[in-house]
Parts: sequence; structure tokens; C-alpha cells
Amino acid sequence: MNVQPKQVKPRVESGERPTLTFQQKRRGKPPRHLADLDREQRRALVADMGLPAFRADQVSRHYFDHRTAAPAQMTDLPQGQREEIVSQLLPPLVKKVSEQYADGGRTLKVLWKLFDDAVVESVLMGYPDRATLCLSSQAGCGMACPFCATGQAGLTRNLSTAEIVEQLRLNMALAESGALGESVKVTNVVFMGMGEPMANYPAVRAALHRMIDPSPEGFGMAARHVTVSTVGLVPAILKLAEEGLQVTLAVSLHAPDDGLRDDLIPINSRYKVGELLDAARHYFVRTGRRVSIEYALIKDMNDHQWRAELLAAELNARGRGWAHVNPIPLNPTPGSIWTASTDRATRTFVQTLIDAGISTTIRDTRGSDIDGACGQLAAEVVDRDNVARRAKQAQEAVEARLAEHRAEPVDLADQLAVMEQGRK
Repeated sequence: MNVQPKQVKPRVESGERPTLTFQQKRRGKPPRHLADLDREQRRALVADMGLPAFRADQVSRHYFDHRTAAPAQMTDLPQGQREEIVSQLLPPLVKKVSEQYADGGRTLKVLWKLFDDAVVESVLMGYPDRATLCLSSQAGCGMACPFCATGQAGLTRNLSTAEIVEQLRLNMALAESGALGESVKVTNVVFMGMGEPMANYPAVRAALHRMIDPSPEGFGMAARHVTVSTVGLVPAILKLAEEGLQVTLAVSLHAPDDGLRDDLIPINSRYKVGELLDAARHYFVRTGRRVSIEYALIKDMNDHQWRAELLAAELNARGRGWAHVNPIPLNPTPGSIWTASTDRATRTFVQTLIDAGISTTIRDTRGSDIDGACGQLAAEVVDRDNVARRAKQAQEAVEARLAEHRAEPVDLADQLAVMEQGRK
């Protein structure tokens, strides 16, 4: 007798589940900052102050090349004007509140307070001779994914370009000062912290330019070392594809079938799996950059072998070699009863993808013991207990509609055959 694999599905047991939203709670704008402006706008601002335009370039080089906003270190500025110039171009935006180390000192999570007391978190991860920064693009998140701590907290507001860039500058200074044990440079940036980057597209787009453009425009980082993650805002993916930037696109897919993904990723109600993967493929075609498919493996929910087969078929139906799958061991949020897949299920899922010709690598998860891993950033000072309760409400009764998704689709073989035929 064939035993059907168990299938659990998310739902809300009691209370209201956080809903998908793009509405910010706070409307106040942070002070204008050098990083909000391009080079010509900075030069125009300085000229309006009655100063030579080249002063803007001098301040920019101190900021981007030397990671400093301290007037005393800008000795090439006129001594009597330093304070005024810096106060106009580099107002304080981000203040460190607390920090936590993990992984033997190789991972550092920092809680930052913004001008209006909103808070965000970043995670700095050290590797031999380099560091990677996971930064935030929003305070909170409105995407309402039930397995994500940030999503349970809801959206407070979008970050400005400068608030995003300041996270990078300050973490660069930390890494170079030896905060991770030795002086290293931040060479990689991932927009995988708090927030949905594509829901804050204008600020994220400008921040990408500050990261990639050479000094005095920006930090001059390698575009290929910058990754923008999204749960699937298709119009923004298509916009980013036309920017001509060589950044990596990461798609948080987590399910290859709309039946499950509708509940796991609420934005799937607007942009279905097929439309999302078409947009991701378009990004590859326009940029030549292979797309990362992020897939958090959740026990008995999305880790079935048939789902691996369906995922492989969906990707291969759009061509070979354009996507790389990163299965991610799940890090449950506080109060969650969802657990990571078993080692056996993980091996089967990964091997199924590899056998189908899909490039696949299990992602290294860092900082789980300080809630710094994927989906766990929630800013503990913002009522962590409430976040835990909301997470529990969204996740505790995961047996909802169990029968509907207990087994693989009866027409799975036909679906796979159609996809295979489409590739020929």
C-alpha cells in the first residue's frame, strides 16, 4: 500500500493574521543626507551654500572612501566651515542600540535606531579575508509571510536611501576596525534583512547606485557581489532588469505550486509562480546574471520529493543554467511549531534537483543562536513577546486544509510531461 507523504499547511488558529500591506505607519521623512543625492545634486547643494562645488566631492570621498562622517577627520575642508558643511551633508541618521555576537565571534548582529525611533537590524558575517553584510530596507515588513518573524511584526515604514547606505558604511567601519576578530573589508551585500526591498524600490535602486558607483559617487563595490532578494514583486523585478546593473536577483520561492505558495507567501495572490519565474528568467536574459531561487525547507510542508520534481520542471521549462537553487534550513520564529526538514528529506530534495540538472547548494545559515538567521530579524526592542504571539497565531494550527494538500497532484505526471515537451 502506498503511504502518501504528510502534508501540512499554514493557517491561523485564532486572532487576525497579519495582512499583506504596502501602507506605512509613519510618514515623517529623515533629514536629507549626502547619500540621498547623486553627485550633481550634492554639488548643487554645496553651491547653494555659497561654497565651491568641489567641496561636495571632498566630503563624499571622506564618506565613501574613509567611512567617516566626523568633521575633525576632514582636514582638507576649511577649518571654519567644516562643521557647517558636514551638518548640511551628513546629518546623523542611524544610532547603534545594541549588538550580539554568534558563531565564535564571526557573526555580529546590530540593532540600529533611526531618527524617529524606528529600529532595524543588520547582520555582519565574517569569512576568511572578507565579510558579508545582510542589511534592512524597511523597518518591519508588510509581506506577512507567516514563517518570518519580521513579517509578523508588520510594516512600520520604508527606509530612505541614506538610511540603507548608512547601515553599509557603519558596518564597513566595524569590519575594518576588527570587530569580527581581524580587519576585513565588506565585499558582499545582501538585501535579506528586515523588509521587502522591491516594495521600497526607489530608495533601494538609489542605494544600489551608491554601493556600486565609484567614488565620489559611491563605494565602488562590485555589482556582482550585491544581492537583492524579493518574495516576488514582479513589476519591480522587471524594472530592475532594465537598470543595467549586474546585481544578483534572489527570489524567495519556498513552494513551486500556487496552492501552497498562496498561503506561505501572500503576494502570490497577485503574482503567481509562473509569472514570477517568467520575470526571473527575463532578469537573467537582460542581465546575464544567474538568478538564485531561495527555498526554506519546512518539515512536511514544502519538502516533498514531488515538489522538488515540480520545481525542477518549472525551472527547466524556462531553459537550462539560468537559475541556482539554495535550499535553506528553516529557522523557526519564536512560538513557531514549524520545524526544519529532516536530514533525509533534505538530501532527497537536493538530490532530486541535482538529478534534474538544477544547480543546487544548501545555504550556510549564520547567526541562528542570536535570531540573526533568515526570517528571524524582528528587532527585539519592539515587543518581542507580541511578535512571538503573532507568530504562534499564524502558525500553530498548521493542519488546515490538510486533506487538500496531503498528496502530490493527481496530474503531476501530466504536468511534468507537458513541461518536458515544451523544452524540446
